[in-house]
Amino acid sequence: MANEEYCKQLERRVAELERENAELRAQLGLSDTKAAASAPLAEVECSPSATVHKYSAPNEKIQLFRSLFRGREDVFAKRWYSTKTEKSGYSPVCANEWREGVCIKPKGSCSKCENRELVPLSDTIIYEHLSGKDGYGRDVVGLYPILPDDTCYFLAIDFDDGDWQGNVSEVRNICKIWNIPCTVERSRSGEGAHLWIFFSEPIPCSAARKLGTALITAAMENSGKLKLDSYDRMFPNQDTLPKGGFGNLIGLPLQGQARKKNNSSFVDVNFVAYEDQWAYLSQIQKLSAIEVENLVHIHSRGDGLGVLCTDADETKPWEKRPKAALTAMDFSQPIEIVRSNMLYIASHTLTPRVRNQMLRLAAFKNPDFYRSQAMRLPIYNKPRVVCTAEERNGYLTLPRGCEQSLTDLLNEANAEYKITDKTNPGKVIDVQFNGALRAEQQPAAEALLSHETGVLSATTAFGKTVIAANLISQRKVNTLVLVHTQALLNQWKTSLSEFLEINEVLPELPKKRGRKKERSVIGQLGGTKNTIAGIVDIAIIQSLISGDDVKELVKDYGMVIVDECHHVSAISFERVLKEVNAKYVYGLTATPTRQDGHQPIIHMQCGPIRYLVDAKEQAEKRAFEHYLLPRFTTYRSAIADKGIAAIYKDLAENEIRNEHIIKDVIKALSDGRIPIILTERREHVQLLANRLAGHCKNIITLFGTASAKLRRETMEKLQAIPADEPLVIVATGKYVGEGFDYPRLDTLFLALPIAWKGKVAQYAGRLHRNYPGKNEVQIYDYVDIHVPVLENMYQKRLKGYAAIGYKIKIDGMPQVNPDLIYDGKSFYPVFSEDVRNAKSEILIVSPFMRKSRITQILRLLSEATLNNAKIVVVTRPAEDFPEKDQKSVIENTQELESYGVEVRYKTGFHQKFTVIDGQIVWYGSVNFLSFGTAEESIMRFTSHDIAGQLMDTVL
Repeated sequence: MANEEYCKQLERRVAELERENAELRAQLGLSDTKAAASAPLAEVECSPSATVHKYSAPNEKIQLFRSLFRGREDVFAKRWYSTKTEKSGYSPVCANEWREGVCIKPKGSCSKCENRELVPLSDTIIYEHLSGKDGYGRDVVGLYPILPDDTCYFLAIDFDDGDWQGNVSEVRNICKIWNIPCTVERSRSGEGAHLWIFFSEPIPCSAARKLGTALITAAMENSGKLKLDSYDRMFPNQDTLPKGGFGNLIGLPLQGQARKKNNSSFVDVNFVAYEDQWAYLSQIQKLSAIEVENLVHIHSRGDGLGVLCTDADETKPWEKRPKAALTAMDFSQPIEIVRSNMLYIASHTLTPRVRNQMLRLAAFKNPDFYRSQAMRLPIYNKPRVVCTAEERNGYLTLPRGCEQSLTDLLNEANAEYKITDKTNPGKVIDVQFNGALRAEQQPAAEALLSHETGVLSATTAFGKTVIAANLISQRKVNTLVLVHTQALLNQWKTSLSEFLEINEVLPELPKKRGRKKERSVIGQLGGTKNTIAGIVDIAIIQSLISGDDVKELVKDYGMVIVDECHHVSAISFERVLKEVNAKYVYGLTATPTRQDGHQPIIHMQCGPIRYLVDAKEQAEKRAFEHYLLPRFTTYRSAIADKGIAAIYKDLAENEIRNEHIIKDVIKALSDGRIPIILTERREHVQLLANRLAGHCKNIITLFGTASAKLRRETMEKLQAIPADEPLVIVATGKYVGEGFDYPRLDTLFLALPIAWKGKVAQYAGRLHRNYPGKNEVQIYDYVDIHVPVLENMYQKRLKGYAAIGYKIKIDGMPQVNPDLIYDGKSFYPVFSEDVRNAKSEILIVSPFMRKSRITQILRLLSEATLNNAKIVVVTRPAEDFPEKDQKSVIENTQELESYGVEVRYKTGFHQKFTVIDGQIVWYGSVNFLSFGTAEESIMRFTSHDIAGQLMDTVL
């Protein structure tokens, strides 16, 4: 082991020397285009295998060229150049381009043109590319590497930033160590390079990219200069072909015009172009699929990205998280960490390996990239890795929340370091807490007080603002509270005025004529007001940005509290937090996860979660019950393939569906309930409000596009409504989803569907304030079971409802079971009991089947047959599945039938439910005859009507 480690250290030293050599070449100007053009040419001996050389016939060169640079042949792109704007780019070649009456450009998009006729790649096109007769490079060919079956013939990595020579040399060196044949092409501009690896057969793009990822990760361990965005510079750039697209393209090498300057040419380790490019290409070796598979198996662990910041939700208990393999020998000198608005480490004190590992502490996998790739969507401008570290004036800077990870890294390596604290301790203020914490709030406050940074994650109505007020009274330093809306600013000012007694004298203002206005010791910035006093202030975070700069006042406080801190991941919000240098930084939120998956940024800026309030436990402690009332609609869509925006518009305009909602609202009003209707469209707000006119005395509409004056007047009107008068609020969820406080509300109507569980919690939170006489809150959710995308959204919402303690309530259904929303595991014992007790018929609707689950459920169904219950299974026919899976589908079906189960087939359906005796319904995301996970959810209820509606969808 000692010899092995010594060899690795020698390899790293060789890599460092090669990098330094590349830097010296760059300093001598050898990276300059002119230097490249005048450089001596590297010679290549024409071995017997070099069947093509510079004197070969053009057709031989073209065949060799096309045997290496293979991609889509049914489509290709050409470079365009505008002499007017001097802009350039690539676009697919169409036979009808600019044909009058046929081409829809410039008014329309090529991708949506019915007359699009793509031109296939040909030898003639390649000849023109190699000849390069167009002075503007408009004959340059762009190749699409991803084939229709998601395979490729090559992997290429692009280098064009900073020390591109040093970076490509690092990867080339790793290829040499791993025995991977590769070649390097200087780019068309001469200021970058492509590293190429060729395959002897088409291999999955996923395998090629895993190999490229492993190479980049290994090179990063040797070179601290290779950036994390290198993972986005691969061709192909995603594992699968995006729907309706071709994937990324790469400009082919050996471009005629560029070669005159020795660019777009293949170069040796000294970046000298080979004298005979064709003889060189003739000798290139290719990797087989088996060789790629073995290389990936040996060198790629997990996703191959190496050590990154890991989100708790992403961690899989069976996977061992890789550790940064640093030792004291990797550190050239003691490390000083300066703690201020960021963590500063002088770059010159860091070796490349150490710098790379530190960068990774502030980086995480971008869920948006992986989500788009899984959905076969384009991943343009979606980085694979998000990095929040920066280079500032010779320092590597990491967010404050990385401090624990940083010290852990250094301690594990036995590295010598010290931390210098340059944060602002703030100005001491005389402040007392004018209230008392509830027993459940006390541990939350103590958890925050025991750390200088951190996040409190607690449900709506837990009292986060009160805890923050207590925090201010305990720390006794001047404090800035950051919010993102005027409504939140007003709420904070009211709460802090109530719970804090601040005994401070306001600073004198410059004398002005006229009557002096009474000033509050609690200042504010935002909403056209600036009464900042530097004691306890509240600011709308957008007001702290002036042009491209963050206002200096953010540095004047000893403590900063960020309300709704899940917004910190937004770029403008993060900019503000990156300039905050307070000693104490805390975040408050009810939803510590984000729909885009960028919640690691929350913890990098505010610190880790110090106290988490369980939403289910909190629901049990409230003085009222929480019920979900699913309402199954008859809505069917003819535009389901047009995208969610088009579906939303159609839903909002659907007369039958809207009438269903209005009737339910009128019934709730007649029962004395106080409802709020949430939709995603302003037009829908107006439509529903108009339909309710005459049914309720007070109808309040709220949406974000209204003027500030109108919103203020509307809120004043709402607050003035007497407690004994009925009212209904109709609003957009975006406007009142968070920060809206009206305790009388007890019923929510979800008029348009949402999917994300965080938004479910936000919307439901509008009902969770205590109010005299409130003994039950209800959410009416409209389930559009006939549209797959909408039904899938409901199944996601169902998980959200279960997580915050809601139970199912159906009209006329007795409330006897306290736990009516189950996960994919906990449902089975109750489901089994229902099946055993079946008296007449069991209908199981499951699109997918697996042998193991069928074996399990047949044992259960055999008990039901003892009661002479008829068993019917509806599933998809074998033809719905890939050919390789059809045999198992047929075998599973035959096994069911051998037990007396009647199997019926329905093509392409998506529903998943079971109906027992025509009334007991199990409905959700669980596939009853396939594998299940705990993340799935399912609800149980009794309803003849809904059972009938569901059965009608498949029978």
